[in-house]
Amino acid sequence: MRKLVVGTFLTVDGVMQAPGGPDEDREGGFEHGGWSVNYWDDVMGQIITESTLQGDALLLGRKTYEIFAAHWPNVSGDDPIAAKLNSMPKYVASRTLDEVTWNNATMLRGDVAGAVAELKKQPGGAIQVTGSGDLIQTLMEHDLVDEYQLWVFPVVLGEGKRLFARGAMPAALKLVDTKTSSTGVAIQTYVRAGAIPYGSFEVDVQGKAEALWT
Repeated sequence: MRKLVVGTFLTVDGVMQAPGGPDEDREGGFEHGGWSVNYWDDVMGQIITESTLQGDALLLGRKTYEIFAAHWPNVSGDDPIAAKLNSMPKYVASRTLDEVTWNNATMLRGDVAGAVAELKKQPGGAIQVTGSGDLIQTLMEHDLVDEYQLWVFPVVLGEGKRLFARGAMPAALKLVDTKTSSTGVAIQTYVRAGAIPYGSFEVDVQGKAEALWT
């Protein structure tokens, strides 16, 4: 089965709304758009390039699709990210778009969760999801996400759309990779690890503190 990978820029308090510009997404009166822009360095550039090149298909919500489709087709083919994004298969989940015109883009209509589940059964490599906050909520609700690549920026906003919003499905995750940029961005990769193993911090009858971790 193909792996579905969610790659998301987040603040420390979990906000993912409008990291790339002031007018990217002002829904809800959001006034902090562009909060990630001034934290980028060469390490992050290398990681985002390598990650993009590893993808086999791209899954996007309507807003992210419109941002990408207005930008990447105009970037020179000498740019490795542009070449990859412009050529790879793209699937767009939208209730409002009449058509998608970006090269190799296909519209997903109706039951998006069911359509994505079928895509995962097809032969091929990883399906990557970038941005697309509303779509990600649907994917998480139906337990379709296999891996999270979370780029946590040293910023607290206190408001905005969050990746793990109220009502997110409880699940255990396993940290499989972590890197840190020179600007303090923590890039953490998690995979699914089944159910949460609940326990208790009660001290044993001898009162030994080490009973908490042994």
